[in-house]
Amino acid sequence: MRSKSIREKSLILRKNGYSYAFISEKTGISKSTLSDWLHSIDYHPNQEMIDKIGKARAASGRAKHLQKIKTIEEAGNIAISDVGALNQRDLFMLGIGLYIGEGSKTHNNIRVINSNPEIIKLAIKWFMSVCGLKIENFSILIHTYPDNDIDKSLRYWSDKTGVPISQFSKTHIDYRMDKKSFKYGKLPYGTAHLSVRSRGNKEFGVRLSRRILAWIEIVLHYY
Repeated sequence: MRSKSIREKSLILRKNGYSYAFISEKTGISKSTLSDWLHSIDYHPNQEMIDKIGKARAASGRAKHLQKIKTIEEAGNIAISDVGALNQRDLFMLGIGLYIGEGSKTHNNIRVINSNPEIIKLAIKWFMSVCGLKIENFSILIHTYPDNDIDKSLRYWSDKTGVPISQFSKTHIDYRMDKKSFKYGKLPYGTAHLSVRSRGNKEFGVRLSRRILAWIEIVLHYY
């Protein structure tokens, strides 16, 4: 049976009422990363934490957590108003920005890489809505570490993206010994490399690659 990832262990510890400092000490993950992972979990200090840091400090930690949740919710409500409804032009420009940050700039190689499934899903939506691709035009390679469950990762990314597992390339497992230990456990499903396959359609091959690079060139030199 596969051992739990560091992220899963951190989740269990937080649900059981342990502080970020305690979890960080046990897992080696920084408190800032733990905050990103676990901020949505309601924090109720357990008796061990109360005994260790005192009732007053435990109560203060919970109050700070609740205040953080409140400000996140407020920011989310404001963001909904700020963004408003997105039209096709918005999607077009958003996709160019995404590709500038996460896409391959190599000629004839159309690829977006990210560990966040929402970003990969946005890239797929952009390619389909703006560029005219269909789901069969996508291939995904998963970059994983030895602690990842390969089958689980494949199912995860297929479910999230809608790309059938039959269109996935051979999974790459990163065995490099010079990788810092904090990389392990932080990406339970690995990183997705989303690639475009022309499938014989020239418009989705070199021509599309050149169009995307031309869009980027125009945007970067607009000012």
